Amino acid sequence: MTLENYANVMLPVIEEELFKTVGWMKNYDSGDLYDLLAFHMGWSAYNDSPATKGKRIRPLMVTLCTAAAGGEWRNALPVAAGVELIHNFSLIHDDIEDNSPLRRGRPTLWKKWNIPLAINAGDAMFTLAHLAVLQLENIVSKTIALQAIQLLHETCLRLTSGQHLDITYENRDFLELEAYWPMVQGKTAALLAACTELGPLIADSDQGTRAAFREFGYALGLAFQALDDLLGIWGDSALTGKSAESDLITRKKSLPILYGLSVNGKFASRWRQGSISTTELREVAGLLEGEGAREYTQKIADQYTTRALNMLSAAHPEPKAGSALQELAHQLLKRRS
Repeated sequence: MTLENYANVMLPVIEEELFKTVGWMKNYDSGDLYDLLAFHMGWSAYNDSPATKGKRIRPLMVTLCTAAAGGEWRNALPVAAGVELIHNFSLIHDDIEDNSPLRRGRPTLWKKWNIPLAINAGDAMFTLAHLAVLQLENIVSKTIALQAIQLLHETCLRLTSGQHLDITYENRDFLELEAYWPMVQGKTAALLAACTELGPLIADSDQGTRAAFREFGYALGLAFQALDDLLGIWGDSALTGKSAESDLITRKKSLPILYGLSVNGKFASRWRQGSISTTELREVAGLLEGEGAREYTQKIADQYTTRALNMLSAAHPEPKAGSALQELAHQLLKRRS
């Protein structure tokens, strides 16, 4: 089976599980809180399309890793729903913290309603995620269910810690290159690593197999983030779908920018002078590339891509599901510049 075959079977069932789980909110909601959650998940009638739901990559990784570890992928549905709701909780709060008015072509929750209601909706999403994972106790052993719950809680701490660093870094003009890694390990790699570890956990795999799957997701997350940072400066927004506003303008503490600052050359000198205008973008990006930042960032992305695929191989996945996971990894990293 190809990735497309697996996705065609798994994704509709995952969507049903998500719809059921978020629907629990109706039992506690005398107002319209459920409507906010449904809007964010892409289920309302407001300008909805397949794109408004997102790609559901994280829950698909959970079910694929369960199958690749030799387990029954449907047993992982509660935890698959849980990780997707955690992801969406983080997006709701990130949009507020980043003052983002749009997500997936529609107003963000805080923009359509208001900040207090959006925060509250994010809190509800977070709680529903943990209630979802609790359903595992009816499917797998209590030991596995408790381990899954603990793993998800620990992942949430790493996720919020990474976001905390991202926010605090905004007010610091200069950072050491090493400061980048704790931030992205939390913001990006932690949840992907949890997805790839939860699958073999549900399949009751041994510790070595779980560790290999976890490292696959962790390295994949770091490769993805490095490549995302590269495209944040040198990518074509018409091809990548990313914002047309360069990370140079927003002064994001991305990998190539921190590398350029560490070189302490012409780019660093211009950075110290303050905001970069749109008319300067090509020139400043050229300075950064000339000092090796683009090459360095691509090298890091390539190194972590190789590690991810090596760790997937080391996990000795079931061939068909393992091949689909490899295909999914290549899709995530096949970005357009």
